[in-house]
Amino acid sequence: MATINTNTGAMVALQNLNATNKQLEQVQSRINTGLAVASAKDNGGVFAIAQKMRSDVRGYAAVSNSLDLSVSTVDVALAAGEAVSDLLVEMKEKALAAADTSLDASSRAALNEDFKSLRDQIGTIISNAEFNGTNMINGSVTSISALANADGTSTIRISDENLSLGGAIVTLSAAASFATAGDATSIVSTIETSLDNMNQSLARMGTGSKSLEVHKSFVGKLSDALEKGIGNLVDADLASESARLQSLQVKQQLGVQALSIANSAPATILGYFS
Repeated sequence: MATINTNTGAMVALQNLNATNKQLEQVQSRINTGLAVASAKDNGGVFAIAQKMRSDVRGYAAVSNSLDLSVSTVDVALAAGEAVSDLLVEMKEKALAAADTSLDASSRAALNEDFKSLRDQIGTIISNAEFNGTNMINGSVTSISALANADGTSTIRISDENLSLGGAIVTLSAAASFATAGDATSIVSTIETSLDNMNQSLARMGTGSKSLEVHKSFVGKLSDALEKGIGNLVDADLASESARLQSLQVKQQLGVQALSIANSAPATILGYFS
């Protein structure tokens, strides 16, 4: 039946062309963004999973920053502790030399001046061993904590080491000095105890710094694995999409031609009246 009121061929051709245009828009979007799932409209379930993983990746970035701050804080304290240990070794040398009973008073006094200069340098080092406002060796804090997971429910705690003179670790008094061989001998014994304590303190700080660095390495690998997982879920295969784009462009052109032919079909009815 020939009719000019209802052009079924044109309707079908238009539907097919609209479908092709929609697919073409999707392919162009994937090529422009590089994503097969750019929004929840593309695939709600996959988008939700990817967003959760993106949240974890951002969280691990914050964890990595927190670990970096803690590592730097501990490393500054560790460097200062090693400097204090070196000064104690030098002070022991001065005190041991002054413990020689054959030494005259002026020589012992000169050694004492050197000793006091080294002693005061310890205080200067301790007061300046600060990073980001935190000093782990002057007794101002009890510990520092670094984030360990993406939701902040776990932390890595590193205890402080108070290396101040006259404390539990460095038992040498902040006013220590010697005037006699006996004083110097007593100070040697005190410094040896302090050095033993220092060795244990430095070992604890070194272990703490190492644990932070190991966890930072793990967090980096975990973040990379999540990034790869997100890519597997949402990234578009650009080689495949490029081939599909060319196919759809040809299909679009053919659809336009088919619609043009269908639209011109009613014109044949004029032949019936000639």
